Amino acid sequence: MCGRVTCILRPVTTHPTHESAVSDAALAPASGEETRAFLLTRSKRRSAPISKLFVQAPLGTVPRHGPLSTFVRHRDLRALRAMLLLLGIISSGDGPDGWSTTLPIAVWARAFDTTLDATPASASTAASKVLARLEDRRLIERTRRGRERKIRVTLLREDGSGEPYTRPTSRFLQLPHAYWLDGWYRKLDLPATAMLLVALHEKPGFRLPTERVPDWYGWSADTAERGLTRLADFGVLEVAQRLIKAPLSPSGLTKINEYSLLAPFAPSPSRTATTSTSPSTAAASTGATETP
Repeated sequence: MCGRVTCILRPVTTHPTHESAVSDAALAPASGEETRAFLLTRSKRRSAPISKLFVQAPLGTVPRHGPLSTFVRHRDLRALRAMLLLLGIISSGDGPDGWSTTLPIAVWARAFDTTLDATPASASTAASKVLARLEDRRLIERTRRGRERKIRVTLLREDGSGEPYTRPTSRFLQLPHAYWLDGWYRKLDLPATAMLLVALHEKPGFRLPTERVPDWYGWSADTAERGLTRLADFGVLEVAQRLIKAPLSPSGLTKINEYSLLAPFAPSPSRTATTSTSPSTAAASTGATETP
C-alpha cells in the first residue's frame, strides 16, 4: 500500500522469450506451393473442368487448333500453367463479380511461381505480364482494384472467343488437382503438359498418329512425340502396341500405338462412358494410321 506516499506507476514492458523470438524469426512466409494448395482447397473440388475447345476446335472448323496451340508454339509454359491454375481455383460464378477472383499482385506472383529467384518487384511485374498475355489471348479479363494493387481476374470462354465464361456441361476434360498438389506441374515440361491435355481430351485407348498432330492440334509431330514419351517415362501414360489390318500396306498389316492415361490422371469410368468418340480416334480407326 502507498498510504500518503505518492506512488509512481511505471509501465511494465514485456519482452519476448528467447524461444519465441527465435520462432518468429524462423517463421517463413507462405510459399508458392502453399498458396496454390490453399486456393485449390478453397475451390472445394478435386479437379478443374476445362472445355475441350481449349485443346481443339470443333470438327469442321479450319484450322482445328484450339488456344492451347498458341502456348505451345510460343513456348509459353508459364502462362499455360497460370491459365490451368485459374481454371482450377475459380470455381463459382455466383458472386457479384461472376467467374472471377481478386488477389493482391504479390499473391498472384507466388501462385504463378514468379517469385522464384526474383525480387518482389520483379516477381510482381512478371505476374502482370503473364496475366497480360492471357488477356491478349482473350482468355481472361483483369481489373485493378484499390490501392493495395489487388487484381481481379475474370475467366472468359476457353475457346479464345472473348465471350463470357460459362461452366462446361458437355465436351469437357477434367484436370485433377493432383497435377498441382503432387508436384506434376514441376515434372512435366511444355510438350508433356500439352500432350497430357490432349490425352485428357481423348478416350482411353486412343490412337494418335503424330504426323496428324500439326493439323489436329497445331504443333509439331516431334513435340507430340517428346511429350508422349515423357508421360510414358513418368508412368502416367500406358502405350500398347497392336497390329491392325491395313489394306493399303504391302503386308496388309500395320502397327499402331494405343494410349491410356494412368493414375493420377486416368479418367473416371462415368466420364469415359459419356465421352463421345474424338475426331482423332475416329480417323485412326478408318485408316489414318496406315503406313506403307
